[in-house]
Amino acid sequence: MHSLKAYLSGEIHTDWREQIEQGVLRAGLNLTILAPITDHAASDDCGDVILGAEEKPFWKDHKASKINAIRTRTLIQKADIVIVRFGEKYKQWNAAFDAGYAAALNKPLIIIHHPDLTHALKEVDAAALAVAEHPEQVVEILKYVMQDV
Repeated sequence: MHSLKAYLSGEIHTDWREQIEQGVLRAGLNLTILAPITDHAASDDCGDVILGAEEKPFWKDHKASKINAIRTRTLIQKADIVIVRFGEKYKQWNAAFDAGYAAALNKPLIIIHHPDLTHALKEVDAAALAVAEHPEQVVEILKYVMQDV
């Protein structure tokens, strides 16, 4: 079976990535999962830890976001499919960027979010080839797409 790579972007406060990974394993799909750093503190602090502490929060966030963007952009470019989850509790502005970046690269895009977010994410959803509500639906999409590949 041909191998594909999927980049899983978006919220980090639930186990949706693990649900997809487990579903992919159960289905026996030859899919490599790529992801951002999901340790919130490590992601937020990488600029200060690597390049030195900043006095102002703006510059701390600025450095961290650029370092994280190196990873994110590189992995999105390597991905065959990009899956982006928008959680209900927090605004994931980085996920919106990732979805737009993937769309600009013409990567197949799957979006996951609760139906309550449909109106707020209508432009993001319009760029997607599929919009799901649950990780299990994403696994089913992947099973279908990878069938006989």
